[in-house]
Amino acid sequence: MDWQGQKVVELWMQVMLLVFAVVAFVTGYITASFRTMMLIYAGGVVFTSLVTVPNWPFFNRHPLKWLDPSEAEKHPKPQPQAVASKDKKKSSKK
Repeated sequence: MDWQGQKVVELWMQVMLLVFAVVAFVTGYITASFRTMMLIYAGGVVFTSLVTVPNWPFFNRHPLKWLDPSEAEKHPKPQPQAVASKDKKKSSKK
């Protein structure tokens, strides 16, 4: 799954769980049944999981292009530069 697919999945998951929560609450309130509310919400969680957890092909529409190892050797990784701290400067003046 690519980065854009992860973003879409995250959005779908939030929207679907919210919709199922609202539907479950309203249904449970109307029928005055906590059990019905929980069953509807649990079914929504299972359905949401089945839609969002597997790596479906439509979540991989923008695959990443990685460098070949030979190409990576041509472009060396930048080395971090050492920064002199203020404590060292103060101690050297004494």
